Amino acid sequence: MRFYLSSFVLLIVFGINVPLMGQDYLFEFGKSRGLESLVSPDSPQEKPIKWFNVNTEEDTWHFEGEELVCKGLPIGVIRSENQYENFIMHVEWKHMEAGGNSGTFVWSSAVPGDNRLPDGVEVQMLELDWVNQNIKDGVLPPIAYVHGELFGVGGVTTVPDNPRGTRSKSIENRCLGKGEWNTYVVVCVDGVIKLSVNGKFVNGISQSSQKKGYICLESEGAPIHFRNLKITELPPGITSADQIAPLLDTPKE
Repeated sequence: MRFYLSSFVLLIVFGINVPLMGQDYLFEFGKSRGLESLVSPDSPQEKPIKWFNVNTEEDTWHFEGEELVCKGLPIGVIRSENQYENFIMHVEWKHMEAGGNSGTFVWSSAVPGDNRLPDGVEVQMLELDWVNQNIKDGVLPPIAYVHGELFGVGGVTTVPDNPRGTRSKSIENRCLGKGEWNTYVVVCVDGVIKLSVNGKFVNGISQSSQKKGYICLESEGAPIHFRNLKITELPPGITSADQIAPLLDTPKE
């Protein structure tokens, strides 16, 4: 932890790239493309997204056909090779255990904190039975908690569209339970995020204090499958230096 903190301070204060422990190349998963590829056949087409380990283990991730499978242990993340600012992310996911917990982080520095997770804006992926397993004082948590909550973490702040404290909850429950695929479309533009769940926009945040960074996939205690990850990059906006996550050294493959 001391190494992570000192590296992060160097990144912030001196604006330099610092190699971090464990950030080794893992695999390719998903595709990215520019907006121009949708309108011009002569523009560059899709390219694979490379992923680097942050603080998980070799056997945390494996492939089953086209599906990326995370066993959920240890708690931690992997991160994209490149940073993204304005983009649309399509990702499909399914939990394999009742009450399973996971998510993805956008606009992240990919530097883990005390809880082994990084900063950024988290897009929550909780299995529906989580509320039944976490009754407090005889009261069920709101089902909206499991359904695509959006919230800043690690010092990143946001303004919720549909507040549940500092978090933003979905206005309609559209998630499917364990063993069933869910589709998220996450639109990130100029500090604003809109989330579509299984074909309908139901949540959002604005005024994110961090507007460019890495994408992280989370391992958080339960098996989860991912597939069909596609990122469409949009034109950049006006972003100040303090709104951009520090660049990390990317080790050679």
